Amino acid sequence: MKSNCSNLCFLSALACQLAECMDEKELEVLAIDLTTLGDMLASLLAHQSVCKND
Repeated sequence: MKSNCSNLCFLSALACQLAECMDEKELEVLAIDLTTLGDMLASLLAHQSVCKND
């Protein structure tokens, strides 16, 4: 199994840097937008997978 520790370290450092330069409301909006982006990408991948199997 491949380790994703480097990705986790990068994301952790990025989150800390963003938290230092953005206020709570800005962070809240960014978090929601990134969650939405992740959900949309997952949906696109699922649809592509279904279309390939047809």
